[in-house]
Amino acid sequence: MATWGFLGAGSIAASSLAPAVHAADGPRLHAVAASDARRGRALNPARVYTRYEELLHDPEIDVVYVALHNSAHRPWVERALRAGKHVLCEKPLGLTAADVTAMADTARATGRLLVEAAWNRWHPRTRDLEAMITRGAIGAVRTVTARFDGLAPAAGNYRLDAALGGGALYDVGYYAVSAALAAFGWRTPQVVRAEQEFWRPGSADSATRALLDFPGRGTADLGCSLVGGMSETFTAGGTAGSITLSPPAFCAGAAPSALTVSGEVRQRRYPSVDPYRLMVESVDAAVGGDTYAHLVPLEQSRLIAATLDSVRDHLART
Repeated sequence: MATWGFLGAGSIAASSLAPAVHAADGPRLHAVAASDARRGRALNPARVYTRYEELLHDPEIDVVYVALHNSAHRPWVERALRAGKHVLCEKPLGLTAADVTAMADTARATGRLLVEAAWNRWHPRTRDLEAMITRGAIGAVRTVTARFDGLAPAAGNYRLDAALGGGALYDVGYYAVSAALAAFGWRTPQVVRAEQEFWRPGSADSATRALLDFPGRGTADLGCSLVGGMSETFTAGGTAGSITLSPPAFCAGAAPSALTVSGEVRQRRYPSVDPYRLMVESVDAAVGGDTYAHLVPLEQSRLIAATLDSVRDHLART
């Protein structure tokens, strides 16, 4: 059983991660560090700090969850690792592949666990999707279509600010890119085309669309936006059938969900489950020495970041 500390008390920490830690078997939410102590207390920890450094110096904390805006991930992840803490960091782990590589190097050097909090990767449906594609349930994958349209951020939200790592691509686009890479066996794609829209000049992207080519295998048509309505779709087409995730394709959360396999002419249904709790319990078990605990490999986090790099590089050249 590990004791946990949170850096940040924002919406995801409050709505999902803190309840998951409180409900999980094993972990205990020992402390929260937040600039607003009232928001920290709302997460019901044993202790509240108003300075992040104070939490990192707390000897009772085993695991730090980094829930800060995207551009703050690398500096605080590295500080937490160097303070001797294991780290679970919100996605995207880093803004670039170089960031992810640097954080992974620090984790190895300090002998501490570093995991990207891509919570939907712990959902049983996501795990089944990846396993079924790997074992050839639809043959060789040739096409992927994935789209995630999310709600527009409120005024002042970091997602509007490019300097803070905001934008649709980093936020909801992450899910579409991750799913496409998983469908093609975590191979490195090439960007064929990409386009973006913006809320205003100088803002982060409000929408991004990209076509990725996996040489010798197939293509992935990906789209994401943060302009209003909620819509999540995913289909992988192969030489022997297709797999479709019933909407919402990525963020089913605790709601019942389904997966349809056309090649096998069947549908799998999944009861209500809390993937945040599954993630917390897996990380907690790994910290305790369980070598079989399910974790998202850092190499996959690096490849996701590298693909986002490639999309941005392509856009910069066109």
